[in-house]
Amino acid sequence: MNRTDRLHAIHEALRAARSGGITAAGLAESLEVSVRTIKRDVSALQQTGAPIWARPGPGGGYVLDASASLPPVAFTPSQAVSIAVALTVLPPGSPFGVDAANAALKVLGTLGPTARAQAEELAKRVWLMPAESFKPASAGVLRAIERSLAERLALTIRYEGDEGNETLRTVEPVIAAWVNKRWYLAAHCRLRDGIRWFRTDRIGRAWLTREPYEPRSVTEVGSPPPGAEPVSQ
Repeated sequence: MNRTDRLHAIHEALRAARSGGITAAGLAESLEVSVRTIKRDVSALQQTGAPIWARPGPGGGYVLDASASLPPVAFTPSQAVSIAVALTVLPPGSPFGVDAANAALKVLGTLGPTARAQAEELAKRVWLMPAESFKPASAGVLRAIERSLAERLALTIRYEGDEGNETLRTVEPVIAAWVNKRWYLAAHCRLRDGIRWFRTDRIGRAWLTREPYEPRSVTEVGSPPPGAEPVSQ
């Protein structure tokens, strides 16, 4: 076993041991190296920022902090590019669009230098064309819609109807939908006491209230357009 693999094995062994920890002798025996080598490897892991601490006294050993107890997420270059593509196809001005762009950068950030270079080279060979004739909603409106869906808080909107008349409504969002090159918010409208579809580009302003609501079933929205389906089944 080379040193890189051994360092990873030590980290994983400590993660699996949780708060119980493992002694240097125990690690040395399982990895078939000397205790001195284990101590040197643990010191190297600590210098890279791994939250490993030594527990003194009888029965003591090395313990990995609980904050690092989750297994690391590893992507291949192809997986990283596929995730980035999936996140990037959101048209500008889409709900969760800003978070998607940041998430794409985080995915690339999980890769080592070589894998990241491979992913960036592969990404250059995948082209996307932005949606045409798409008028995005304002950043403030989008953020309010995102928070309303995520935090289950009612939303007050200033909405412009087909005739140009504006109404002030409090709504309970059910879904955000990309249909016919437009983003819509399907929500229960308290003013009309029913489900209504609101074009996000016609929402002039949006305010998040402090009123929680119980999300309604997606089936109340009606049948989805042909080919439409949720992001997660």
